[in-house]
Parts: sequence; C-alpha cells; structure tokens
Amino acid sequence: MVPMITLNDKTQIPQLGFGTYLIPPEQTADIVGQALQVGYRHVDTAQMYGNEEGVGRAIAASGIPREELYVTSKLANDKHRPDDVRRSFDETMARLGLERLDLFLMHWPLPTLYDGDYVSTWKAITDLVADGRLRTAGVSNFQPDHLDRIIAETGVVPAVNQIEAHPYFANGTAREASHRHGVAVEAWSPLGQGGAVLEDEKITEIAAAHGRTTSQVILRWHIQRGDVIFPKTTRRERMTENFALFDFSLTPQEVDAISSLDKGERGRVGPNPDTFDYLPD
Repeated sequence: MVPMITLNDKTQIPQLGFGTYLIPPEQTADIVGQALQVGYRHVDTAQMYGNEEGVGRAIAASGIPREELYVTSKLANDKHRPDDVRRSFDETMARLGLERLDLFLMHWPLPTLYDGDYVSTWKAITDLVADGRLRTAGVSNFQPDHLDRIIAETGVVPAVNQIEAHPYFANGTAREASHRHGVAVEAWSPLGQGGAVLEDEKITEIAAAHGRTTSQVILRWHIQRGDVIFPKTTRRERMTENFALFDFSLTPQEVDAISSLDKGERGRVGPNPDTFDYLPD
C-alpha cells in the first residue's frame, strides 16, 4: 500500500514511516513493535533520541525479514568530527543490532560550531557508504547554502534532506533547493506538532468533505506533494489512522488551499538551522 520513492542513488524508500522522536527508551520496543504490527515498514530514529536499542529490539522481535524493513538513524550533534562519525556509527549499528543501515543522516549542520566545518562530517558519512555498511547517506535541517556547500566541496549529493515542513511552515526555500539538486524531502513534524493546525478551519472543512480526520488530510497533503513522512504517536489507534492514507485523494484545489496556509518563518515550530548550536549533555 505504501508508495516507494526512488532516491538519486537508485535506492528506494517507503514514503510513509513511523517516527520515534520523544518516545521514552523504555517504551520504544513495545511502541515500535505495535507500529510494525499495524503495517509500518519504515522506522526513523536518531542517536540523540536515545532509543535506538529499543528500535532494534522491536525489529528483532517482529520476525519481519530484514529486506522488508527500512531503518533510518541520525548523527548526534556532538559526533561531527570524522573519527567520531565512524565510532558513533558503529555504536548505532550495535544498538540497532543490524549489519547494514538503510539511511544515515547528519542531524543538523551546526554552522556556528566546529569552526563551521560540516563538510568533513558529510565526507565521513559518505565514506560509510563506500565501506558497505550504509546504503544511503543524507542530511537533515540543511538550508540551501548548506546543501550548495557540501555538494560543491565534496561532489556528493545527499539522497535525502529531512526538514521541518507542515501546512503552517511549508519551508519552501529549503524544499525547492533540495529538489533543484535532486534531493528527496522528508518532512519532520508533518502535523506541526499538533495544536492549531489540526483545528484549522480550512483543513477541518476538507476533512469533513472526505469523512477523514484533519491529521489524515494533512498527511495526505504531504503524500501528494511527494514528501516522505513518518508521523509519531504512542497510541495504536492513531498509528492505524495515520496509516490509512492511500484510499482517498485530495483535489488539486484542496492541496492548493492547504498550501496557502503557510505562515513562513512565523509558522516554524523547531529551531532555525542557521543558528541552532545545541550539543547534548
């Protein structure tokens, strides 16, 4: 049921996945296990989430053949030095219990840290692909100038750019720059962290017309825009709801109406990648 998107390295990624941000480590194995039972085959985690081990336990317990699963993790902000990239990747693989990872992303460019050097970090990640333990290398939260720089200085184009995107913050500049380079866009916080966007009058009207929830309509908007999405929830009924996106479609006019809700920078719910300099404790 879930469409596959072909990336610029000729690998494929399921367009719908399951996110694990802020899922407590002690609950991760159970929650991810439920998502796999519902039908999800794409799981997104990160070193900074602290729950890779739980994801690995869920995968091991699922009995699902490895080739049917797509697993993503991301590099922690305090692991940007090339030697740290390689060492932390080995630790990620041990926690996940995998021999090969489908996608590994630089979580943030951190242009204000490490003397502004995220190029050597990117090179170290691409070396993991050459070594054979990583299928696909990508980035997250990269602005147009960040993309331009790593491509110009290494000659290697990321396959994916995972960025904040939702109806109130379409992030059009980063999205368009990604597409210009042939980079697929993954949308984190696809529902804008809930709240006002789920109660928006225009989205509510569209949802009523289709007999769907507002979250389903927003996620379907992403799907029709070509975004890869991985909504996170800890409730099985919501997992099932978020998975039911492929038996209805929005009209072009409805897609445009949702797109018109973009508030620009005022709609951003996460940090600005140009200034974000967070390092984990």
